[in-house]
Amino acid sequence: MAKFGNPSAGKGKKGPTKGSGGKNKRSLEGRGPTPKAEDRAWHPAGKRKAAQERYIAAGGKPQQRSSQNRAPKSKAGDDTETVTGRNSVLEALRAKIPATAFYIAQRVEMDDRVKEMLSITTNRGIPVLEVTRQELDRMAGFDGVHQGVALKVPPYEYAHPQDLLEEVIDRGQLPLFVALDGVTDPRNLGAIIRSTAAFGGQAIIVPQRRSAGVNSAAWKTSAGAAARVPVAIAPNLTTTLKEFKKQGVFILGLDGGGDVSLPALQLADRPVVIVVGSEGKGLSRLVTETCDQIVSIPINAATESLNAGIAASVALYQVSTLRAAQE
Repeated sequence: MAKFGNPSAGKGKKGPTKGSGGKNKRSLEGRGPTPKAEDRAWHPAGKRKAAQERYIAAGGKPQQRSSQNRAPKSKAGDDTETVTGRNSVLEALRAKIPATAFYIAQRVEMDDRVKEMLSITTNRGIPVLEVTRQELDRMAGFDGVHQGVALKVPPYEYAHPQDLLEEVIDRGQLPLFVALDGVTDPRNLGAIIRSTAAFGGQAIIVPQRRSAGVNSAAWKTSAGAAARVPVAIAPNLTTTLKEFKKQGVFILGLDGGGDVSLPALQLADRPVVIVVGSEGKGLSRLVTETCDQIVSIPINAATESLNAGIAASVALYQVSTLRAAQE
């Protein structure tokens, strides 16, 4: 019968091979088990553990480390969001958003913005925690840029579209809103929030389903404008737009195949909602049918289309320019 194993085993030897007989047992035991990474002070995991302990000691809530070592995200059981970047953090602090902790990198380069952040957090009693840049890298996520600062804030509180419309009218302003039809990239949402603030818009409307929300990426891209421009959630975007139409709001949809060119619009004296479609499919059929007018933005033939953020910016600029000319 064939036998499997080392062909050379036992060659030239009679009887069992000698062992150590336990004479070297103590030398094989070594120095005991290797300490866990989080128990080694010099290891990144140990530094994260130390930073979290300082955070908890300052009154923060314990955080569970993500299995993929990514920044914390809003989810069940996680009641905070991380805002990163100097402009975003400073705007959030200026807006008096109830932050729970302010993180600053060790040996961070001080400028006027950082000094103002430290002044605000000190005056408001917000815990200031000095952490390593590696810890801030983790908090900011894979592609996040924190610039040496981060802020823990509660989940974003969304408004109701009708409430925002009534507030704007009560202030005596001419409504200029942007509605997003299936925009799923939070960076596009952040860019649109920033453009809305820049060109005098008052609010953003997003559908309850299949849409980006105001998370850390949107906060970052908005450069802090998310602290000033409210975002409302519409349970059904089509129904919300129809309700707005009943109140005299003009619904303007952006689409490359629109029959009206944007420069030809004359909307300065009317309340307007600019509807921007998704990054891939554009406006949905029901939203398209609800719009009062579908408008295209003239672009070079060599360029296929504009992304949602840029399209919204161009339309907002056109409307704000028309309004300024009639004032």
